[in-house]
Amino acid sequence: MVKETLAGDMSPSDFESLVAEIGFSPVPERFRSLITNVALLIEDDVPAETRAQMNLPDDATLLGLYHGMPLSVRGDGYGLGQLPDTITLYREPILDAAFEDRMPVRRVIEETIWHEVAHHFGLEEDEVEKREREKREGAHIELRGCVHKKGLETDLEA
Repeated sequence: MVKETLAGDMSPSDFESLVAEIGFSPVPERFRSLITNVALLIEDDVPAETRAQMNLPDDATLLGLYHGMPLSVRGDGYGLGQLPDTITLYREPILDAAFEDRMPVRRVIEETIWHEVAHHFGLEEDEVEKREREKREGAHIELRGCVHKKGLETDLEA
């Protein structure tokens, strides 16, 4: 288990170890088996080309990014020779957010993974943000993500 440290004291290797330890655990256990063909990646910061593609201003913060084909649009032929979807975590922005918000780095990573997995399950940004607000306000919420996998439709609890 990675020792919890202040954001400014966390080395890149400790950050990597923490991400590996957390994995997809922020997702409720009953839905983890639905996360298929997804790799967790770590980059130090958001590349300029990603910022340009997303029209992100220089002062905008991006903690993570899901890139791939959400479960809600995958067909039966998906996966044949398909590269994995990716969830990229941006280490420096995550550490900055943890420091600025006075939150444990673990919590920022967990929330970022949860957020990006919600996109994997087919939720759009406004839907994810709505559920995050509800979660912060203490409401019991579910990610009604229209997860259609072999006819399965389910809810992903936050």
